[in-house]
Amino acid sequence: MFSFPILSLPPAKLELKKSEHQFLVKCLIRKKWLVLTPEEWVRQHYIYFLLDQLKIPSAFISIEKSIEYGKLKKRWDILVFSKSHKPLILIECKAPNIALSMSTFLQLLTYQHTIQGTFLGMSNGIENRFYKIITEGENKLMEIQSFPTWD
Repeated sequence: MFSFPILSLPPAKLELKKSEHQFLVKCLIRKKWLVLTPEEWVRQHYIYFLLDQLKIPSAFISIEKSIEYGKLKKRWDILVFSKSHKPLILIECKAPNIALSMSTFLQLLTYQHTIQGTFLGMSNGIENRFYKIITEGENKLMEIQSFPTWD
């Protein structure tokens, strides 16, 4: 059975319930009940961080939508849109027991190739990494301490 680890993200106000043999969480964005997997635990905490700490309106956050990369169908975890409705922040979430690795980073960059956000992030709830895409001159990736607030 999955236990709920304490994450480095701010504690989230989540609605949980038990259904037969599994826990469910009400998604803060989709407003529907989902099976509470370790990855979903991290994703919901991250969503709460975006809403509560960065003050991003929920209408500008998209969760687990499908994209095509070549002939592959992929699903991003979290995508935040700017006020002008352009991709702004792309985030990949992993379960707390999954280390953030080069493989995770390459997965994030695969999504970025299609989405073209300004900021990238990856998290397993314990470790969080943030990046900014610098487009002046050659495209560069700069590690940053956190994402900017919505304002």
